[in-house]
Amino acid sequence: MDWLRQIPIGQYVDGTGSWLRDLDPRLKLAWTVAFLLTPILAGPWWRLALVGLLLLVTACSGLPWRIWRRTLPLLLALSLLVGVLATFLPAGGAEPVALNRPPQELRLDPADQGQRWELLRWGPVQLGPLPFGPMVITRRSAELGINSATLLFTVIHSANLLLLTTPPESLVWGLSWCIAPLARLGVPVDRLGFTLLLSLRFLPLVQEEFQNLLRSVATRSVNLRQLGLQGSLALVLALGERLLANVLLRAEQGAEALMAKGGRWIAPAQLIRDPLPRPALQWACALGLALLLGLRWRYGDV
Repeated sequence: MDWLRQIPIGQYVDGTGSWLRDLDPRLKLAWTVAFLLTPILAGPWWRLALVGLLLLVTACSGLPWRIWRRTLPLLLALSLLVGVLATFLPAGGAEPVALNRPPQELRLDPADQGQRWELLRWGPVQLGPLPFGPMVITRRSAELGINSATLLFTVIHSANLLLLTTPPESLVWGLSWCIAPLARLGVPVDRLGFTLLLSLRFLPLVQEEFQNLLRSVATRSVNLRQLGLQGSLALVLALGERLLANVLLRAEQGAEALMAKGGRWIAPAQLIRDPLPRPALQWACALGLALLLGLRWRYGDV
């Protein structure tokens, strides 16, 4: 039951030998934002290219394989499952409208007929005693499946890659540097950075509470089939309520401990920052980000 502790999701893993650890946190933030924003209104080939780029970065990052042997295959399987479900579910469509002009007036050359709308038709399908109609994969459903799978993988893996290779202090320093101009408008940038630092430190506690709740359910040998739908839903709601109560209790205890020590908060500018190593690496990653944005502007709709 300790599988949650063995999966480093959203937690910094200390170590050496990876060039991602030496990268400027501001550049890593910019790369992550690019991975999150460039798939918007992009074509399926661009989304698949982003997934391939993320896998290439992961393979060449120098991080130990023990970090990825549990998270990466699970995330790939989840993304593939979501993509398959989105592909086979009905994509919907607009109701046909009446033609204003007779179709005989429109005559196209055979070479200009366009591409096929239906890519695959399989069926009818018989699953046990229940018959189903033919399963049809159209261009729209295939594009929906690719978009769903690639977007899920890109969002989770890019954010996880950032959190795995960046200490919380460096991440808060980079975010505070990005939003520093808002301080002229009266925004408490320093307090926001300190709050974010506490939130990042609080993630393992939330994971521990969730692990304890799962262990308590497993030790009681709860049978969801005997509970039924209503009983299972009540159990899930009770677990959610208990998780929220435990997390709020942990937060209250942390606040009391902080106030007992004087309640002093540290501004992100006061965090110790070592000189950034490998300046050539920093420039190469910055140029790579500019190249990625240029390719998105030129070939993103493909």
